[in-house]
Amino acid sequence: MTYVKRYLGITLLAIALTGCAGMSNRQKNAAVGAGVGGVAGAVLTGGSAWGTVGGAAIGGVIGHGVDGLSSKKK
Repeated sequence: MTYVKRYLGITLLAIALTGCAGMSNRQKNAAVGAGVGGVAGAVLTGGSAWGTVGGAAIGGVIGHGVDGLSSKKK
């Protein structure tokens, strides 16, 4: 059974990574920010659904804004 779970996890990870291939840099940053924010929100609130969704929303907004700082040319 553990082999099935491992194979399924690897397959889902590969599908998720290829789904980001056509995204802009700003969209990728927003997606990563939402993921990290969701995990942080869940950890900080003890697994609360509201904490997870709130963390994902805040992380997505921050991730979306980060691209504007790093892409400016000098």
